[in-house]
Amino acid sequence: RKIIHIGIGPLIPIAQFLKIDQNSALIFTGIVSLIVLINYTYKLFPTIEDVERKSYGTIFYCLSLFILISLFWNKDPYALIAGFFIMTFGDGLAGLIGKNVDSKNWIILKQTKSLFGTLTMFFTSFIVVSSLGYAQQNTINFNYITIAFISTLLEQFSIFGIDNFIVPISSAFCFKFFITNL
Repeated sequence: RKIIHIGIGPLIPIAQFLKIDQNSALIFTGIVSLIVLINYTYKLFPTIEDVERKSYGTIFYCLSLFILISLFWNKDPYALIAGFFIMTFGDGLAGLIGKNVDSKNWIILKQTKSLFGTLTMFFTSFIVVSSLGYAQQNTINFNYITIAFISTLLEQFSIFGIDNFIVPISSAFCFKFFITNL
C-alpha cells in the first residue's frame, strides 16, 4: 500500500517533462480517482484499503492531486511537486518507518504517531522543499524549515486519512507563499 503511495510521486514531474497538458493530467487523475472510489466501495483490490482504521486516505490522496493539478499545473509546477512529493515521500516513508522502527509513540485523535515516523516526515519534507526551492531560485531560504515544520505538524492529524488532503494542499500553498512569491 505504501509502495503505491510512494511510487505515484514521480509521475507528476515525468508528466511535466513530457509536456502533458493540464486537461489530460486532470482527466487521468479523475479516472484514477473514480477507480479508487469504486475500489473503496467494492474492495476489488483489498490491499489498497488494507488499514486497521476507518480511512478515506486514498480518496483524499487522489482528490488532493486533482486540486493541485487544477491550481498549479501551468502556474507553479514547483509548488505542485512540492505539495505532492511531501505527501508521497514524506508521509509514505514516515508510515513505513514509523511502523517498522521502535521509537516513542503518542496518540492524537486516536491515531498513533511515532518519533521516528515524525522525524522522517520532517526531514523528507525539508529535503523536498530545499531541493525544489534551490532548483527554482538558486538560493537557500530559512522558510524551507518553516514549510517542513508545517507539513509535519499537519501530518499529525490523520484521522480518517485527512492528512492525505491537508498536507499536500497546505504544503503547496506554503511553498507558493514562502518560496515562489519571494
